[in-house]
Amino acid sequence: MTDTSRPLRIASYNVEWMNALFDDQGRMLADDAPSARYRISRGEQLGALGIVFTALDADAVMIVEAPDQSRHRSTVAALEGFARHFGLRARKAIVGFASETEQEIAFLYDPDRLSARHDPMGEPALSAGAPGAPRFDTGLRADLDQDGIAELVRFSKPPLELAVEAQGRTQGKTLRLIGVHAKSKAPHGQVSASEFTRISIENRRKQLAECQWLRRRVEEVLAAGQSLMVMGDFNDGPGLDEYEKLFGHSGVEITLGLTAPPAARLYDPHADMALSSRLGISPTTARFWLAPKKRYFEALLDFIMVSPDLAATRPDWRIWHPFNDPGCMAVPELRDALLSASDHFPISIELTL
Repeated sequence: MTDTSRPLRIASYNVEWMNALFDDQGRMLADDAPSARYRISRGEQLGALGIVFTALDADAVMIVEAPDQSRHRSTVAALEGFARHFGLRARKAIVGFASETEQEIAFLYDPDRLSARHDPMGEPALSAGAPGAPRFDTGLRADLDQDGIAELVRFSKPPLELAVEAQGRTQGKTLRLIGVHAKSKAPHGQVSASEFTRISIENRRKQLAECQWLRRRVEEVLAAGQSLMVMGDFNDGPGLDEYEKLFGHSGVEITLGLTAPPAARLYDPHADMALSSRLGISPTTARFWLAPKKRYFEALLDFIMVSPDLAATRPDWRIWHPFNDPGCMAVPELRDALLSASDHFPISIELTL
């Protein structure tokens, strides 16, 4: 029987190209063929993910880069089959608006602990877009380059908006959750130095516009007095690159609402540490190999931000980093699985409602 009195553990996890691990029927491809991870087979990545998800033992996981949702593929079928195979408590899946990238945002949860439904806010915009905070699967009109001309902004991966209710003693307490995968800022492919700069600036403007759109939704939810968690991969963080100096702030700072009154700010301790550190020391949630430098680069890209009422309950955040978290480091099987499963590491929060 599920213990409904213990704190809720909710995680966010970017699983690198999880879609490549399933066939069109949602069956796992646990074989020796290459995965989308360098020198790791599909079977090895799936086995590593099974170890990580089992160790997480979360009541719910917001999965970034979840399997594709399309006419021919089902995110829900793939994730629920994955959960059955590994015997996970979090075994029921929900997905929102499909992306154009074969990388979805999905929610895998324990139905004995939670109920969840896709609950998008905002009015649908026409094809030309609308100002303010329209529904996330439509378009925003925004002046990205301050030239007086509004441009159309669309999420390539629309945020997943959920209404989540805890079962048991806390039944009736509704949380609003928003899963995020903001636009990547790094140019891809072989480009010249000038093209690299131009594309980087354009991508930064797009990423900031997405976060401004998201921030407006945050303000709507907080103004309604609702508890809120915003989680996922922002492809951004305080002090992450030189273009932040050009624009004056990061998308993470915009979403948190650092210039807003305290009652309208979100809180994440890892973002707070990065923003307040004078030595440039901050936690990290992702690890990438940079071939030209022949070394790994780490960054703080993933966050779980909470509304002031949730922050007041003193939740416990954790980054499941294989080298920096003593609990992960002490279990060689888990440490190695975290390195094989994805280029991001899970983050979790435990809270009592």
